[in-house]
Amino acid sequence: MLLLLPSVQAQSLNPVANAANALPCNSGPMLSTPGKISLKTFASGLVNPWALVFLPDGRMLVTERPGRMRIVSANGVLSAAITGVPAVYARGQGGLLDVVLDPDYSANQRIFFSYAERSAEGVGTAVATAVLDAAALALRDVRVIYRQTPKLSGDGHFGSRLVFARDGKLFVSLGERQRFSPAQDPLQSLGKILRLNPDGSAAADNPFVGKSGYLPEIWSYGHRNPQGMTRHPQSGQMWTAEHGAMGGDEINTPEAGKNYGWPVISYGLNYDGSKIGEGRAKAGMEQPRCYWDPSIAPGNLVFYTGNKLPAWSGNLFVAALKDKALYRLILSDTRISGWERFDIGQRVRDVRVGPDGWLYLLTDESEGQILKLSVQP
Repeated sequence: MLLLLPSVQAQSLNPVANAANALPCNSGPMLSTPGKISLKTFASGLVNPWALVFLPDGRMLVTERPGRMRIVSANGVLSAAITGVPAVYARGQGGLLDVVLDPDYSANQRIFFSYAERSAEGVGTAVATAVLDAAALALRDVRVIYRQTPKLSGDGHFGSRLVFARDGKLFVSLGERQRFSPAQDPLQSLGKILRLNPDGSAAADNPFVGKSGYLPEIWSYGHRNPQGMTRHPQSGQMWTAEHGAMGGDEINTPEAGKNYGWPVISYGLNYDGSKIGEGRAKAGMEQPRCYWDPSIAPGNLVFYTGNKLPAWSGNLFVAALKDKALYRLILSDTRISGWERFDIGQRVRDVRVGPDGWLYLLTDESEGQILKLSVQP
């Protein structure tokens, strides 16, 4: 399938981090990408795919929420399911979630992945590592390195994205499991961004190490359900996309030890229309870079580092589930100065820059696909 989509024009804005009020991610005058947007089906036959990562040889490793991993060839052919994946809790928003490569993958073939895990205590997000035997389509030496605490009942808000920092530390985003207040509790890992060593232990220079009443693995807190996270290619800063309730989806840049407000402050409302917490701002709580109202339900996000289109250089692309779209956010330093929307027509869970310099999207559908988005002159 090959579709030529009109480019929806962008608008500029200048939200400043920590200002009394952030601005929407889609306000201001309009811009657009030159050329025609080409959206092509690269692969199909996936069931609710959740994450995509490119292997060094150009193939893809993909997770499916029901609990499968597959390798996708350079021409879009799906492998059989990879064996050795742990049992996952595949209900509601739970299941097999993110996957990333070890920074030294070419030497050790090690991957890291997150998933919803069930035990006698309840359900929570777990992070595991394994060696990928791509030839045998198998995971070897599977080890769980971190478990979200506490485990609870329910099927929602597991997070979870995994990103390695330049120093080799692993950032993990965790949802608050639809429990509101635990996002502010420093003795629970619900609603937090973590910074871990590759073995799952807390990084020694984390902001709360040695501080009584805090989990040492916490990097930042007051998050709702961050299902997108990526590293800025120049600064190394982590950027996250976080689900709000009815409105209030956020783009954040989590910093060490800071509180991002949920559920005390929010740009959204409860699903019954009632107010959340104390309003939109409070001293000691961080403002988002920008927010969406109404919600787009953001998936993952990625900075464009390809060389195909200079107009996109350094731009931030955000997948949208509810909105069935892809958003381009244009940056001026650390401020967002414009936006563009591309209508995809399916729920977009993940977005990655391919080795060919174009964008690859995962559609979160029961008949899920990998789509290739490029621009024709």
